[in-house]
Amino acid sequence: MQNKKNEKKLNSFDGLVYSTNPDAQLNFDEENTQETLAPKLQDLRVQLDKKQRGGKAVTLITGFIGADEDLKYLGKMLKTKCGVGGTVKEGEILIQGDFRQKIMGLLISEGFRAKKIGG
Repeated sequence: MQNKKNEKKLNSFDGLVYSTNPDAQLNFDEENTQETLAPKLQDLRVQLDKKQRGGKAVTLITGFIGADEDLKYLGKMLKTKCGVGGTVKEGEILIQGDFRQKIMGLLISEGFRAKKIGG
């Protein structure tokens, strides 16, 4: 995923490195940022995940549709309310530890539709 990001940066000039033409203008295509849906339209999935984590459990929240900034804000809010660490990457929120019930309550109180996945 990171390669695509770097590739996009390099290709954004379409090969132009330097121009002596004083009237040259670069036309940048604005990035298509996905608009964040309202919380009541979001369908989030909350699950416990232990795969490839050395046996340590994390609470995984998936299904968020919207801008990365909004996802990071939601992740920060959940980490703060749970009092633990975590990260936001690749469209998922990872919260250290098993906080499925607490996160479900927080998401529902914020107006999100949340569903618990797994046992």
